[in-house]
Amino acid sequence: MRSEDLEHGRSLPCGRSGVSLFRAIRTPFASRTANAAATPPNAFFSKTHFLYIAVIFVLTAFVVFPLGCVLISPRAKDFVSVFTSSVWRTAMLNTLLECVCSTTLSVLTGYLFAYAVIKADIPFKKIFGFIPVLHLMTPPFVGGLSFILLFGRQGFFTKTLLGLDVSLYGFRGLLIAQVLCFFPIAYLICAQVLKRVPPSLEQAARAMGASKARIALTVTLPLCANGILSAALFIAVSVLSDFGNPMIVAGRFRVLAVEVYTQLTGWVSAGTSCVLGIILVLPSVGLFVAQNHFMKKQNAKFATVGTKASPLPEKKSSIITRVLLFIFCAIISFLILAQFASILIGSLQKLWGINTAFTTEHFKMMGKYSRELFNSISFAFIAAIFSTILASLSVFFVNRTSLPCKKYLDICVQIPAAVPGSLFGLALSLASNFLHIHLSAMMIVIAMTVVFMPFSYRIISTVFSQIKTTLDDASCSLGANKIQVLGTVLLPLSKGGIFSSFIYDFVRGVGTISSVIFLVSFKTPLASIKILNLAEQGEWGKAAALATVLTALTFGVLLAGRLVMKLGKGKQNYLSL
Repeated sequence: MRSEDLEHGRSLPCGRSGVSLFRAIRTPFASRTANAAATPPNAFFSKTHFLYIAVIFVLTAFVVFPLGCVLISPRAKDFVSVFTSSVWRTAMLNTLLECVCSTTLSVLTGYLFAYAVIKADIPFKKIFGFIPVLHLMTPPFVGGLSFILLFGRQGFFTKTLLGLDVSLYGFRGLLIAQVLCFFPIAYLICAQVLKRVPPSLEQAARAMGASKARIALTVTLPLCANGILSAALFIAVSVLSDFGNPMIVAGRFRVLAVEVYTQLTGWVSAGTSCVLGIILVLPSVGLFVAQNHFMKKQNAKFATVGTKASPLPEKKSSIITRVLLFIFCAIISFLILAQFASILIGSLQKLWGINTAFTTEHFKMMGKYSRELFNSISFAFIAAIFSTILASLSVFFVNRTSLPCKKYLDICVQIPAAVPGSLFGLALSLASNFLHIHLSAMMIVIAMTVVFMPFSYRIISTVFSQIKTTLDDASCSLGANKIQVLGTVLLPLSKGGIFSSFIYDFVRGVGTISSVIFLVSFKTPLASIKILNLAEQGEWGKAAALATVLTALTFGVLLAGRLVMKLGKGKQNYLSL
């Protein structure tokens, strides 16, 4: 074999895949293999160390320092006034009630929905399985706004269909809104767990004469217990930090996430706001630690019991069970689709529930909010890029290197997952005032970046764990340093997970309210905050129109990103031929 053939990847005995891998790694390393001996060994690690220190500095500055400002801000009298006031004790109990009830119903709904789609073989299961995913991809404010349009005093269901003059503002309305908002998370987690349940165990129970219902209760459900608990812990943290739904729907039902905001903006009581935030973060941290523990336990358990399925055919559920589960999924799916429909139809009516005449006036006024729309899309886009980069680097340093202080880095990057968004926004506001930094746009981008970074960290950690370390070793043997391994091996092989991380961060950033509500200014308005303000003022048509435009722009960016990914994949496949 000639040297020039080897250099250009010709005549390799490993086939096309081998040629593609060789081409992927040879370019940045070919020159280094010839000069490896002439390059000082320390040079291979200097860039890695520098980047590692930079990541730790960024996380310390934007995570640890702001939270430290919250801890040192309140005085002793602030703690005394909070714990001796019946108002705040009631808010604490309300928050606990909200967390327990919303989490329980969300997990129950998500598990039943997942069981119906994965195990029950109901009709249209692919459509039902797509609807919760679609709901997760929409900005979070859609749920609260659509709830008012559907179940408010002039709501479509309550007033138009049923003719009722009732108000669901308060605990009941908040419970319904949060269940519809958070059950898709439980669905996704439970669906993955149900797919990983070893079929051989269920088939063994069938062979012993167990009915489908008994198998579901005594075999499938216990094997899913850890996954269900992980979903419950994850949703509980999300419920505690939820701001948009309580702000729009809760009415006089006070919860801590909203009171953290109102105490600072309405009463200018930073000390009380900080104390309420600290009280709110304590259970969140406990739930987050428990969630990590049970996720590891779940992974270990399934790793030990997983087996290949036997060819025994799957026994279908009874007709009654499938009919009931189909009706259940149909009702939940109808409510989700009704949310989208209410936003669109509400934007085309003069006054929702009162004057239903068709109009496009609300959309014609969207030019007034072009700045808000541009800021929301651009800030979320930039923050999603930064968040994905930080998460990728953090995963690499924690899991693929032997550098010191990895545990500190791992903790720093996951802390924001346990901190409610309103508290973190308050923390950044206090930190910026302490440092006399008044760059609202920069602080908003930082907030969006840090708040959603832990979720990117988990997604990319899962992807990196599926890549064998032997690829790292092979690259290093060709003269690559750690950063080159990351850039030319790990990241190209993780494009799908990285893109999923970017999508999640971008969608959440576009609709975020709690983490940025303390940071917006007249110069940096956001569409999500403007929608909240319009809803509070009763401008439902304008709020719905702005929500429709923002949702459409969000999906447009996602479709463009998906198209770019497909074009890149097609080009890569062409070059590998």
